[in-house]
Amino acid sequence: MLKVGDKAPDFELADQDGVVHHLKDYKGKKVVLYFYPKDNTPGCTVEACNFRDNIKSFDRLGAVIFGVSKDSIKSHKKFETNQSLNFKILSDESTEMIQNYSVWRQKKFMGREYMGIERTSYLIDENGKIEKIYEKVKPKEHTQEVLLDLKKNVENGIILFQHL
Repeated sequence: MLKVGDKAPDFELADQDGVVHHLKDYKGKKVVLYFYPKDNTPGCTVEACNFRDNIKSFDRLGAVIFGVSKDSIKSHKKFETNQSLNFKILSDESTEMIQNYSVWRQKKFMGREYMGIERTSYLIDENGKIEKIYEKVKPKEHTQEVLLDLKKNVENGIILFQHL
């Protein structure tokens, strides 16, 4: 299990346009990695649309957003188009990255057990270290929770800078 302060595992995954991304390419920026179960489902759509609607706030705070699921690039493209998403969605059909981030877990639905993505997010700092882990995410509230944490970081940085 990963914990706060750990180096975040690097990845090499394609987004909905087939462009490959690596975590190391975003050194110097905050990265929000949010893992979700499935494109075009109610909770996942609410969560994605909340990130979409708040993208300017994330940009102002210097954060890059990546949604991650097991769905294909083609599925991600359809999800992006259907919801007018304005951030990158990474496809991890092999679940290698999903497993590296410890979000591939035993789940239960209507008495049936299966392996799937546990809705979880990671806030990664400018140096690639895990700053915060959000578990059992509530899709409607999650975006505001992450924004609040990013704003606190900025305010703390300004206060520290002013005291130097």
